[in-house]
Amino acid sequence: MNKIAALCLSGGMDSTSLLLRLIRKNYKVFTLSYDYGQKHKIEIQKAKDNIQYLKSKNIDINHKVVNLSDCVNLLSSSITNNKIEVPQGHYEEESMKSTFVPNRNAIFSSILYGYAITISKKFNTNVSISLGVHSGDHAIYPDCRQEFYDKLFDSFKEGNWESDKIELSLPYINLDKSKILVDAQKSCEVLNLNFNTIFANTITSYNPNKNGLSSGKSGSDIERILAFNKIGLKDPIKYIESWDSILKNALETEKRFKKSKDFQ
Repeated sequence: MNKIAALCLSGGMDSTSLLLRLIRKNYKVFTLSYDYGQKHKIEIQKAKDNIQYLKSKNIDINHKVVNLSDCVNLLSSSITNNKIEVPQGHYEEESMKSTFVPNRNAIFSSILYGYAITISKKFNTNVSISLGVHSGDHAIYPDCRQEFYDKLFDSFKEGNWESDKIELSLPYINLDKSKILVDAQKSCEVLNLNFNTIFANTITSYNPNKNGLSSGKSGSDIERILAFNKIGLKDPIKYIESWDSILKNALETEKRFKKSKDFQ
């Protein structure tokens, strides 16, 4: 049997890149996506679309959607509360903290950990829990840092039997989004997959419009746009405005942010 991994698959570019990496490294992958009342719920459909694309290439991925939508009334955030606007600007600006969902990653990881133990028992094998958190998340999201996951998984180990068969993998923890994309390019080359098809089936925006088009102006959008530009690629997803327009805005946003940091 192949090695086994359990993955949180949001439908965004980071977890999708990690899925490709795990396939490349010959893991059998079990994935969970979460509906937690997020404004960008279209990401779940994007994940399903990529699962179907991989299936068409004879790559079968076990994928389940976990309904946590009732959490929307318990966990306040601009990405779940329709009364709070998702901020625009650079992804490390202080205002982006409104997009933080309290304890979200602890909740997601707790469910994934329990799922990993269940898989481990079923197949009598070790399971690697893989998460796509990366360096660009560290400034705004404390639950995306190495220290958080070290302590969280220590507590999971203390609270569960058979934890000796579960390991944690954070391969992107010190990488930015551009390096994650380079890793995804490598995976697509090795696996003979179409990079643009896969990443057209992802979304990073926290405030897409009713047709699912990314605004290009939220912090998560800006980070994604800059990552594609850094490696010399045009993002294959559709934005509300043209690529040239949203790229110009992203570059200007980054320039303003760096200038403001210089004066602090």
